[in-house]
Amino acid sequence: MGVHTVDVALEDLEHDPHAVIGRIREDHPVAWIPALKGWLITRRDLVRSMMRDAETFTVDDPRFSTAQVLGPSMLSLDGPEHQRHRGPFAAAFRKPEVQRDFADIVRSEARRLVRGIALNGEAELRVDLAGPLAVNTITTALELVDADPATVRGWYDDIVDAVIRTSTGQVVDDIRPASVDHLAGHVRSSIDAGASLVTAAARTLTMEEVVSNTGVMMFGGIETVEGSIANAFVHLLTRPEVLSELDADPALWTAAVEESLRLEPSVVQVDRFATRRVEVEGAIIEEGDFVMLSIAGANRDPSFYPDPDTFDLHRENARTNLTFAQGPHVCVGMHLARLEVRAALEAAFTALPGLTLTEPTPITGLVFRKPVRVPVMWSV
Repeated sequence: MGVHTVDVALEDLEHDPHAVIGRIREDHPVAWIPALKGWLITRRDLVRSMMRDAETFTVDDPRFSTAQVLGPSMLSLDGPEHQRHRGPFAAAFRKPEVQRDFADIVRSEARRLVRGIALNGEAELRVDLAGPLAVNTITTALELVDADPATVRGWYDDIVDAVIRTSTGQVVDDIRPASVDHLAGHVRSSIDAGASLVTAAARTLTMEEVVSNTGVMMFGGIETVEGSIANAFVHLLTRPEVLSELDADPALWTAAVEESLRLEPSVVQVDRFATRRVEVEGAIIEEGDFVMLSIAGANRDPSFYPDPDTFDLHRENARTNLTFAQGPHVCVGMHLARLEVRAALEAAFTALPGLTLTEPTPITGLVFRKPVRVPVMWSV
């Protein structure tokens, strides 16, 4: 018992983590990774249970990356304070509300974006479809006045850059980007104008709390969705046999979305901090230790997902993936994200015949995983 140390290079985790994580999970599912200065948890049952145990593995720590960038929010608090921050936003994104309020809007927007490129014969789907759909959807959902998609995209880029630098241990003198202050101005104007979502939140949260939670919603609504859509296109466009099955049975589109989310989550891990000394699988995690719960490892755990590296449209338990986490911090926008991924895929494969990749599209990233580009062509 004690410390199970595994030396692994950050480059390996960034470029091709699944084989590395698989070996770590087999030998030491609770491993101390010196390069990450923390524990990496890779077995699904452990990841799931620790996600659900906020008393022992908390986000409420001054080192939590989004708290440093945006301030305290639903993402960086636990217990009653977490519920107070989350409640005003969560109600708008329950599954029935998403289907009622966003299904037609998202599908229409995906089709509009695809129509805009259809005559070109070629495109880059992350820039031309995945990103714009994610940005336009969250802009609509947040109901911020005078915040056009280009402005929101700029805020998002600044926030993501700051979060990545913080989460990878880079020293930053002033981690809060100026875009957070610009966002705050639009939040104030939206509240004054009576925009429903932020106005409702302002009834129980302070202005700073509304801003931080709006930033978290924007961050998650763009990063997770853009990456999930881009990853899904890569999965399908490199697997013609899967596309053939989908052509023969469109009812399998739901399974395709879930299997893509399982196979390559756009958020690789979620961070926690130990609130007490605890033994897990023979390893001693000390109070205050940094603990990384590997979604990528959990989603490919062979003890739960047979033949885990295979894209299987008939995998009966694909929807049990932990891509959107579990427990008190399960993703507020998971139903909207699933809707956007499916809408983008169906719009593109319906309107762009013979859609194919024009160059290799590796999926990379240490914290957030997605392809840099998804260049495609089709018949016009």
